[in-house]
Amino acid sequence: MVVAGQLAGMAERVLGSALPIGIRAWDGSVAGPQDGTVLVIRSRDALRRLVWSPNELGLARAYVSGELDVEGDLAEGLSQIWGLVRRGVTRRPRVAEVVKLALQLKVLGPNPSAPREEARLRGALHTKARDRDAISHHYDLSNAFYQLVLDPSMAYSCAYFTSAEDSLAQAQHHKLDLVCRKLDLRPGMRLLDVGCGWGSMIIHAARDYGVRAVGVTISAQQRDHILGRVAAEGLQDQVEVRLQDYREVLDEPFDAISTIEMGEHVGESNYPTYAATLYRLLKPEGRLLLQQMSRGRNAPGGGAFIESYVAPDMHMRPVSATTGHLEAAGLEIRDVHALREHYVWTVRAWAQTLEDRWDEVVALVGEGQARVWRLYLAGGALTFEEGRMGVDQILAVRRSEHGRSGMPRVRRELVAR
Repeated sequence: MVVAGQLAGMAERVLGSALPIGIRAWDGSVAGPQDGTVLVIRSRDALRRLVWSPNELGLARAYVSGELDVEGDLAEGLSQIWGLVRRGVTRRPRVAEVVKLALQLKVLGPNPSAPREEARLRGALHTKARDRDAISHHYDLSNAFYQLVLDPSMAYSCAYFTSAEDSLAQAQHHKLDLVCRKLDLRPGMRLLDVGCGWGSMIIHAARDYGVRAVGVTISAQQRDHILGRVAAEGLQDQVEVRLQDYREVLDEPFDAISTIEMGEHVGESNYPTYAATLYRLLKPEGRLLLQQMSRGRNAPGGGAFIESYVAPDMHMRPVSATTGHLEAAGLEIRDVHALREHYVWTVRAWAQTLEDRWDEVVALVGEGQARVWRLYLAGGALTFEEGRMGVDQILAVRRSEHGRSGMPRVRRELVAR
C-alpha cells in the first residue's frame, strides 16, 4: 500500500492542480515535492479525524494531537493551500471517492476523542459566567507562558513599528505611547482600561503620564500578575486593578477610556451594551481609544480552529460595523487608524520567540498546547498579511450637552507631544 500516492491523487483532484507541498505517510511512502513544506501523516487517526470532520477542525485536531505534522515553513504551506482555495480551483470530493479511499487505507472507525486542549464551554453565549470561562481558556494558560512569548511589557496586542529596525519591545512601547497621546492623557486624569490584560497600558499611563489608572479584567491570573508589577514599580497609589466584568463598573465618570483588543470577546448581541457602557463611563468631552481586530462577514469568530482552541466565543466584524455600534451609543468617531501590517510584524515576532524557546514552552504547557500556538501564530500572520483580517485604532469622544468635543483644531495635534 502506497498511502502518500493515493492521498496525493485525491488531493490533486480536489485542488485541480499539482500538489504544492509534499506528503510523507506512516508507511514511509512519499508524494509531491520533498524540498519544501512536507505534510507528515503519522497515523491513520489523522485521516480518521478528517473522515469525521472533513474541514479545518479535523485538520486542527490531527495537528494538535501530533498525528499530523508539517516539516519546513508552516506559514508558507498554509499560504500555498490558501492561495489555491482563494483562486476557487478547489472542489468538494464526491462521497463515494472518500469512502472508497477510506476503505483502501483502513481508516474507517470510531471518531477519536478531541484533544484536551479544545475548549469545552457551557451555558448561554456571553453570560458573565461563560465569558469568564472563555477568557480563562486562553488567558489563564499561565502567566509564565505569556512571559516566555511576549515582550517584557506583556502587551498582548498589535504593536506599532515606527521603523523596520524596531524591536518588538520598542514597537509595543510606541503603541502604548500612541494610545496615551491620542487620549491626551495628563497628570491627575482618571483612566479606565477595559480588558487590561497583564497591565501594560495602565502601568505605562501611570508611570509615564501621571494618570490614576483603573484596569478591569475577568482573568484571575492576569490580576495577580498586575498586582506584582504595580508593587515592583511603586505605583500602588496610582494603579488599581479589579477582577471585574466591564458591565459591573459603576464609579464613573472617567476622563479617558482605553480598551485594547477586548471588544472581540464581547459578542455581537452584547456589543450595543458594551458600547453603551463605555459611553456611560466616559465624562463629557472625554476620549475613548478602542483598538480592535476587524474581519469581513465570513467566519466572524475566526474559523473553527480559533473558535475551538484559541478564543472561543470571539466575534469580529468590519470596522464600519463597529463604528456604527459606537455611534449608536452616542459616541462621535474622530479618527480611525488602520494598523493591519503592524500585526503581521507583531505576530511574526511572537512566532519567532515561540520557536526559539520551544523546549521551554513544551516543558511549561505541554506539546499539544505548544502546537496550538504554532498553528495559531502561523495562520494569524498570514491572515493579516493577506488582508483577511485587519486591526484598527478608533478614537471617539463623548460630546458635551452643548456639542463640544474638546478635540484639537487640526489633526496633527492629535498625537503631538
